[in-house]
Amino acid sequence: MTQFFAAYGLFLLKAITVVIAILATVGGAMALSMRNNRSGSASARGERLEITSMNETYTSMHDALQDALLSPAQLKVQNKLKAKEEKAKAKEEKKQAKRNKPKDTDSKTEADDYKKRLYVLDFDGDIKASAVDALRQEITAVLTMANEKDEILVRVESGGGEVHSYGLAASQLQRIRDKEIPLTIAVDKVAASGGYLMACVGDKILAAPFAILGSIGVIAQIPNLHKVLKKNDIDIEQLTAGEYKRTLTLLGENTDKARTKMQEELEEVHQLFKNFVLERRPQLDVKEVATGEHWLGSRALELKLVDELVTSDDYIMAQRDNSDIIEVAIKQRRSLMEKVTGRFASVLARFGVEPTSNQPYPKYL
Repeated sequence: MTQFFAAYGLFLLKAITVVIAILATVGGAMALSMRNNRSGSASARGERLEITSMNETYTSMHDALQDALLSPAQLKVQNKLKAKEEKAKAKEEKKQAKRNKPKDTDSKTEADDYKKRLYVLDFDGDIKASAVDALRQEITAVLTMANEKDEILVRVESGGGEVHSYGLAASQLQRIRDKEIPLTIAVDKVAASGGYLMACVGDKILAAPFAILGSIGVIAQIPNLHKVLKKNDIDIEQLTAGEYKRTLTLLGENTDKARTKMQEELEEVHQLFKNFVLERRPQLDVKEVATGEHWLGSRALELKLVDELVTSDDYIMAQRDNSDIIEVAIKQRRSLMEKVTGRFASVLARFGVEPTSNQPYPKYL
């Protein structure tokens, strides 16, 4: 019996060793795969470009309601009419294809028969403008096809955030303007501060009546624990090279000189913000709107911060008969760890703490 238990124990140890070796191998392969994915192509990172025909979406919605509400007799009549319209449309498209052949110089040109495309993109901005990574890829994709006869509609929703991040987001929209493709910005809820920095790049800004716009200002804030530490006889040692490598700090004693320097930096960023807005919307009275205040859509229209009061839904639907409406979106699957760390960083940022910055706090638009 003793020999049996000894043999069984030896077998068990071998089995455990094999299992550990397998787990270590699988774990190493997974870690290597994750590293390769982070440095690979967009598809390798789990990203994909989704193209949706909104015309087809509207048609499907209409057909579903029609099927539910009409009687069998009414539905039969409608289906006959629809089949007749589709047949006539296909016949006309065939004729246009023949007219657009290069050898047919006496007929209409392709440009005469060109049907406008309305590309629809979404930007849902957080304090770090994390969506800018998807936005830049979406714009790149659209620019490979769009021309001056098309239009790009970007639905912006953001209350602002980091200066450099929203500056990059605005620069991505400027790429559309540089290609001379009409750019329309729609604000259904909020485009304030950094959000408005983006919105003002558009040739035209639309806003829902109760959307929030404006907040053309800059803010920086940071808690200071120096008095608490001093009370408990805790010293903070900080070494820097460069007079203004640190101005206001989280743990050290803040000086009037540091506060003055920070205020100068804020004023400089604010002036750049105002100049950026005025260059793109010269009709604005910058002194009146660049106070850091925000306004609802109806008042924003009076102040010329926007051009028209209309929701993005109504604007898009009004064009469904004469435009191909195409929704473009980059979809990315994030791991649980990425979601958790992203949330944690956002919470820290709201309290003025930026762990990865050369400064212990960022400045916000």
